[in-house]
Amino acid sequence: MVLDRIHGPNDIKLIRRDELPELAREIREFLIEHISKTGGHLASNLGTVELTMAMHLVLDLPHDKIIWDVGHQSYTHKILTGRKDGFDSLRQYGGMSGFPKREESDCDSFDTGHSSTSISAGIGYVCAEALTGENYHVFSVIGDGAMTGGMAYEAINNAALLKKNFVIVLNDNKMSIGPNVGGLSNDLAALRTSAGYADLKENVTQSLERIPIYGTKLVAKIRRTKNGLKQIMIPGMAFENMGIMYLGPVNGHDIDAMTEIFRRAMKVQGPVLVHVITTKGKGYGPAERHPSRFHGTAPFDIETGMPKGCRHGATYTDIFSTVMRKMGDRNEKVVAVTAAMADGTGLKRFRNLFPDRFFDVGIAEEHAVTFSAALAAEGLRPVFAVYSTFLQRAYDQILHDVALQKLPVIFAVDRAGLVGPDGETHQGIFDLSYLTTIPNLVVMAPKNKWELSDMMKFALTLDLPAAIRYPKGTASVLMEEKRTPIELGRAEVICKGEPGGVLLFAIGSMVETAVYVRELLLFYGINVSIVNARFAAPLDKALLLEASNEASLIVTMEENVRSGGLGMHVAELMEEAHKSCRLLNISIPDQFIPQGSVKELKQALGLDPVSIADRIRKELRDMNQ
Repeated sequence: MVLDRIHGPNDIKLIRRDELPELAREIREFLIEHISKTGGHLASNLGTVELTMAMHLVLDLPHDKIIWDVGHQSYTHKILTGRKDGFDSLRQYGGMSGFPKREESDCDSFDTGHSSTSISAGIGYVCAEALTGENYHVFSVIGDGAMTGGMAYEAINNAALLKKNFVIVLNDNKMSIGPNVGGLSNDLAALRTSAGYADLKENVTQSLERIPIYGTKLVAKIRRTKNGLKQIMIPGMAFENMGIMYLGPVNGHDIDAMTEIFRRAMKVQGPVLVHVITTKGKGYGPAERHPSRFHGTAPFDIETGMPKGCRHGATYTDIFSTVMRKMGDRNEKVVAVTAAMADGTGLKRFRNLFPDRFFDVGIAEEHAVTFSAALAAEGLRPVFAVYSTFLQRAYDQILHDVALQKLPVIFAVDRAGLVGPDGETHQGIFDLSYLTTIPNLVVMAPKNKWELSDMMKFALTLDLPAAIRYPKGTASVLMEEKRTPIELGRAEVICKGEPGGVLLFAIGSMVETAVYVRELLLFYGINVSIVNARFAAPLDKALLLEASNEASLIVTMEENVRSGGLGMHVAELMEEAHKSCRLLNISIPDQFIPQGSVKELKQALGLDPVSIADRIRKELRDMNQ
């Protein structure tokens, strides 16, 4: 196999030109085989095989720099830099990351996981090169919808000031700019990057300007005419007008064409954008037909493309989807907003049923929040469905554009807490901390699937903004009998023990964990009560202060980092009230959490029932000594 001859960076340059198509085929087979077992981002990586190969053929790694936007398109890059064996543990606990990692390889220039960052990082590298005196090329790869993010355009605006070479590779897989491939574009690219063309253009301009009186006017008129013609003939004039030379479009599955255009781009003194047309899911029928489903996939059967194993019960996203459909039926003011995640957040049914009330703003969370604020200001009831990790990008907009004006926007915060294989950049473990700092914002978390439904309906009655955070995965069906009506800032007593016992004050997913912890502690004869906090903001202060008079130990439980979380708010309340009740904070350490299954991560972090019960028993022993 040709792939067997790839052991490290730049080995691809030892492969004969006529063997490159075979290498591309073998890489695709390798990706399909391994991702079918581990899960991962399949469609986007199948689409960038030849693109990645072409960059590796023209660059010298790790000296030259490739910066991947989002990062989930970097699998072929990992293979070509000698990490093929790591795919057996891709996205597994202790295994290889599904995103670029500087600590994993010198060939990974920048850690990425969120969108629209590669151009900004690339500019930083170009400027650093000028200051340090090093001499390397910088390629920033952007695509898969990332060009819809405002940060990308902020960076392009800044890139226009560069005087050194900087190559932006726009991977266009029909999720940003539409295809426009043709011989004319290739000819223009060849002409406009040639030294002869540049010299001719400069000589003609200087000659015309020497003509008395009319010379300068003639040059200006020609430039106006030239720009008008370019607007018609050159597809990338939007970039040209921003000061970025545009090359392409080029077929992203033609290695020869890409290596040629990349070499031309590397000669440009300034920023240049190479527009590459690729097919998402290329080479695997199911992924080509359903690129969204194979964007991030669980393990699947290669023959059918269907997920392996069977799902057990509805997920929280499924419950949200059903509730949104029902609310849309009952209230025509309910509108749905997504940042390019209609399928992932469960809004597909709402979009199909109420297309006029559904808005996909692209990968632009900041815009989505302010857009939602304006909808709310006009009397509509917007629901912005977003992953916890991506909502972080819009903190300022939540603070100033929503909460300051007390606009009733509902934030449906999916994937809150530990999410597993995507690792540090995607764990939703900070939202309780950053959301509870915002005045006027109600922050809730459901204990089970019924409470998610009730919280959505309750949020619709508020004249305040509200965030409802819920985890990835199957929705809890425990405590069905506990469905106390929701009141603003009121917690729910799940079970009440005798005075002097332990109070488990849990929120969201940790309420179910608290039930199991209680069973373990009862076995040791420990008296336990459970309260479902429901609200992280506003807290049920009255219940907590009363409990502090009765419980010997209050244990706060949350799937959020310690700093700024539920436990710290409870501790602050007790300190202000001069309560001496013993507190135990069960939360995630203040650190970035690596990849792994949620079960593995909870055990490693001490958030599983056995670990929590052991900590409580130790705390009680220490108290009694």
